[in-house]
Amino acid sequence: MPPRSLPPAKKRRVEHDPIEDRIKPLETALLESLTKNQSLNSLADLLDIIQSTRDAQQTSKAIYAAYRVFVVVIVNGKLSLGGDEAARLVKSWLLTQLNAYVEFLTGLLKDDEKILRTSALQILFSLQKHLSTAYSVSSNSSNLHPQFHLSHFRKIVSALLTCPPSARSNSDTTSDQSLDFDVGNVFYETWFSVHDDIRWYFLREAATLLNKHPNHPTLHLNLLSILERLTTFPTEPTELNAWWVTEMGNPPSKRSKSNSHEDALNLELGGLKKKDKKDGDEGSDNDDDDDDWRKYFEEEPAAPETPKAKAPGVRLHQMTIHQSLHSLASHRAVFTRTWLLLLSRLSKSEDGDKLAVRVLNIMHRGILPHLTRPVLVMDWVSACVDYGGAVGLLALNALFILMIDYNLDYPSFYTRLYAFLDNDVLHLKHRARFFRLTELFLSSTHLPATLLASFIKRLSRLSLTAPPAAIVMIIPFTYNILKKHPALMVMIHNNNVEDEYTDPYLPAELNPTQTLALESSLWELVSHRSHYHATVSTLCKIFEEPFTKPSYPLEDFLDHTYATLFDTEANRKIKREPALAMDMPKGFIPFPSTKTPSIEEGGDEQEVELQQNLDIVGRLWSFS
Repeated sequence: MPPRSLPPAKKRRVEHDPIEDRIKPLETALLESLTKNQSLNSLADLLDIIQSTRDAQQTSKAIYAAYRVFVVVIVNGKLSLGGDEAARLVKSWLLTQLNAYVEFLTGLLKDDEKILRTSALQILFSLQKHLSTAYSVSSNSSNLHPQFHLSHFRKIVSALLTCPPSARSNSDTTSDQSLDFDVGNVFYETWFSVHDDIRWYFLREAATLLNKHPNHPTLHLNLLSILERLTTFPTEPTELNAWWVTEMGNPPSKRSKSNSHEDALNLELGGLKKKDKKDGDEGSDNDDDDDDWRKYFEEEPAAPETPKAKAPGVRLHQMTIHQSLHSLASHRAVFTRTWLLLLSRLSKSEDGDKLAVRVLNIMHRGILPHLTRPVLVMDWVSACVDYGGAVGLLALNALFILMIDYNLDYPSFYTRLYAFLDNDVLHLKHRARFFRLTELFLSSTHLPATLLASFIKRLSRLSLTAPPAAIVMIIPFTYNILKKHPALMVMIHNNNVEDEYTDPYLPAELNPTQTLALESSLWELVSHRSHYHATVSTLCKIFEEPFTKPSYPLEDFLDHTYATLFDTEANRKIKREPALAMDMPKGFIPFPSTKTPSIEEGGDEQEVELQQNLDIVGRLWSFS
């Protein structure tokens, strides 16, 4: 008998959504109409579905269907210039539909669904490439420069920085206007850090938005979250070799713009002639005047050494947009302008100290090397130094780099540095970085001994109330300075220290050259020989030995905390076992069975004294 088979499973009835069933036929019909040059009125029906549906899967299918349709529209030249009156009307209507579609996509960057956020960003940048290429192809017949569709790109930048709410979300839950991490990460990794044209235009339009929206609550935060990650800014002209719009990679002409090329510049900025704007094309205005800011960031051309010297090249404010994209000086100019506007905006925000810390952490490696004139940030950095605390400590690094590498004159630098040595400096989060910077600041052998003596004396005085992890930093730090500057050795060989010694050091003096520290001594560090922590007391003994050891690598001592010091002691190998018992003298009775009578009770005086001396355990357990 054959085995009985299981009954067939009942097929689950799946209900098809009527909206979802309409998307594919509409797309097919629109693509067919484009090939046959027929009516595209059903495009409005597809956009109605996109704007009305609330299901994420349906929205995803609808926006990709509309994307494929609009790509064909753009590639077929439906949005290009020229044509009769009927073609202009069709073009105006198509632009209206495209603008509505783009506006919906920009809102999706703040949608609740992650897949919709990233998909919308990818579609927006893909449309940017197709629109720019279409304008470049259509303008070749007029011998114009490659085009970048600026009006579309401005919408992308505005959506990234101002974060408008999604049309799919409830208006009560869209108060957050901060850039989502996944959107910012995709934008940075895919476009901003890779393509030179995207980075140049983004920096330029971001600066415009900062001026246009001075009271936006999160615009500066969103911009900072993008700029602080930038590590691929070009440093050589040959590094300008990656372009999102392929046509922008063509070598530019060497001639500067002139009045005859005004219309070409308008097209480069994404706009159209004034007579075409009435047809619905959202181009940008002429930015000739807007580019005048570039004059401020230009360096003055060097005077020719001989009358036959080569004439200087085209100035920044005289370049076309295409020439600017291939100029490293132009990239640095837009970078400088954006950062200067952002820094002024950060200083006015409520949480300016926290934002300043984020900026100062990257100032020395990510901002100063790429500015046209680094001294332009001098005022902001000096204000951060005056702010004090962690902000001031980090600002000292940028200030020092401006002094060393860019010839900034700041005579009161060491006075400001000395003022940071207060009771809080050894308890701050950035304590290790402060010691790294201070070691760098005091590394010059040309500094006066009175100045250096004030620093090590102030640190030794602060060590009296410092945690062990900080004292472990101070001791090798002081040892290295004493070894590099022998004139300070008098501070550990001062023979005038007696029981009634009066320290001549003036801790309240603000000028480090007038504290009389060189006439004092480092008795505070010597006192740590009796410190309760074995590491501190052992390390402090180096001042009693000849200074024949090499300088200590300070990095080995900067990352110590209570936890690391405890782990070091707990995991230390025991060379000699501790005593667990003691030899008792002969005849010792730890717990006498009979009580020795006292003298008052008639006992022998010598016997009572002997018994009290031998009863060690009894004395240890006596708490009275």
